[in-house]
Amino acid sequence: MARLAAASLAGTAIEFYDFFVYGTAAALVLGPLFFPAFSPLVGTLAAFGTFAAGFVSRPLGSMLFGPIGDRHGRRPVLIASLLLTGLATVAVGFVPTYDSIGVAAPVLLLVLRFLQGLGLGGEWGGAVLLTAEHAPAAKRGLWSGFPQVGPSIGFLLANGTMLALSATLSEGEFRSWGWRVPFWGAGLLAGAGLLLRARLTESPRFRELAERGDRAAAPLAEVVRGHWRLVLLTAGGLAVGYAVFYAVTTWSLAYGTERLGVGRTTLLGCVMAAVAVTGAVTPLAAHLGDRFGRRPLCLAGCVAIVVWMFPLIALLRTGEPPLMFLGFLGALLAFIALFAVTSAYLPELFEARVRCTGAALGYNLAGVLGGALTPIVATAMSHGDGPPWGVAAYLTAVALLSLGCFALLPETRPTADRPDGGRSAVRPLEAGEAAV
Repeated sequence: MARLAAASLAGTAIEFYDFFVYGTAAALVLGPLFFPAFSPLVGTLAAFGTFAAGFVSRPLGSMLFGPIGDRHGRRPVLIASLLLTGLATVAVGFVPTYDSIGVAAPVLLLVLRFLQGLGLGGEWGGAVLLTAEHAPAAKRGLWSGFPQVGPSIGFLLANGTMLALSATLSEGEFRSWGWRVPFWGAGLLAGAGLLLRARLTESPRFRELAERGDRAAAPLAEVVRGHWRLVLLTAGGLAVGYAVFYAVTTWSLAYGTERLGVGRTTLLGCVMAAVAVTGAVTPLAAHLGDRFGRRPLCLAGCVAIVVWMFPLIALLRTGEPPLMFLGFLGALLAFIALFAVTSAYLPELFEARVRCTGAALGYNLAGVLGGALTPIVATAMSHGDGPPWGVAAYLTAVALLSLGCFALLPETRPTADRPDGGRSAVRPLEAGEAAV
């Protein structure tokens, strides 16, 4: 389990590195380089529009890779998705700017961002299922939580590279070629990830389904027909996690540098420190899910987000690094309370024959609702001179929506009388059907 969890963590870290490095570049440099005819505000909005394209394509990636995982195994999905995302990320580093090729530049950027999201849409489902379906029931939350550390590591790698380049290069050098270096580095990381994943064994749960001949003939159709309510509830529930994470890690970078005049290096350092602490506590939060249940952690996370959003904006508005760090940390700890248990919760909600498709689709639809819209909405709401309280109100509203969705979902944590997990919100699990 330790080797498997480490490989899953490394893979998700690499995939999310690819995804996050684009978000940071969109907040810092892509607007003026690829949309120079626009004002700074509109250019940032346009850059965040291409950023959103990656979220829109993620559910499509789930529809493409999820059925492969349900029909042919979790392992092939991990390899194919990593290869697609890595190649698309490296290619972004070679796209000429608007000054060189005109409107073709943002178009190429949009296409490559779409391909990034397509690959990531298949990544998460394969990575967490391979871990969850190997893990013992009593510690499924803990072991499944390790892939959820990957996004924090990916963010730190992406932004650490950006921070080092920002601190050592002049502004002209950074805008000319420095911002491209993290994208080129994705090729080396993808190669390392492929070597790790080539050694993984297939999930025992999938092998059991294959031996029984119980694989779904059309997983996507089966999910849409019989599990649509679960997909919508999980998407609505997880939307707040995406909204808070990208408000902190993407929108705040643009707002802090453009509106508050905070140095890019300082702001990146504050966000990275908060993400580092969050990544460190993720296994603990996942373990709490094994002890107290998945659903209680999700409900608590939503309530904490409701309480913290207005303090977050007040602390960010000060422009003081220690206070900004405190605001970011409080928001991200509330976020991880629900996201740490997600990799055990979603697989347990769906039956094994359609689990790769259903869990990935719900997870990535949440990205559209929360991640794609938040930087755009928050940027539009923060154009005035006063504190952007509208951003806090928006995030609070998303948290209340997610709270309602989690309230309608069942608990799935395995117990003595239910050793195989909980029941589906659509229908009871079939006799002998393990939750994982």
